[in-house]
Amino acid sequence: MTGQLFLVVGPSGAGKDTLLAGAVAADPRLHWARRVITRAQVAGGEPFEGVSAPAFQARLQAGEFALHWQAHGLSYGVDAAELAPLAQGRNVLINGSRAALAGALAAYPGLRVIQISAPPEVLADRLALRGRENRAEIADRLKRASYALPEGLPAIEISNDATPEKGIAKLLYALRG
Repeated sequence: MTGQLFLVVGPSGAGKDTLLAGAVAADPRLHWARRVITRAQVAGGEPFEGVSAPAFQARLQAGEFALHWQAHGLSYGVDAAELAPLAQGRNVLINGSRAALAGALAAYPGLRVIQISAPPEVLADRLALRGRENRAEIADRLKRASYALPEGLPAIEISNDATPEKGIAKLLYALRG
């Protein structure tokens, strides 16, 4: 029995981390793949491994990543070991990037994509509360928030515009469907 691989994408501030954490807490059979990011560990947000750019490049060249991409001036990777639960029949969730879609679909043809969105004013409020960007940086992120998925890509769409509990319920429903 093989599990299903899901790539969860959406603009910054859509609530991907909140929904993923809630889904994994509600269903321990789910595995949220931990990312490696060239960002300081103290930056907060999801559980991740913060590494320097040279350390990331060394791991990339050693072939340690199942997926990797660049976004927002940072490097992101998912260690191949994070996909091991698939062989145990567990579903694996990756907080991904729309920029990683082509490579992810080429590497994993059975990959399912879930796009999480929220209205621009909700995104702006969430980004401001996060406190990692200034107003200009938030405005830049909001400009990219309308980035559409590739034409013809079947994706599950979730609008995360209400309470976290409602968003988590929508994600759990999508994962089971």
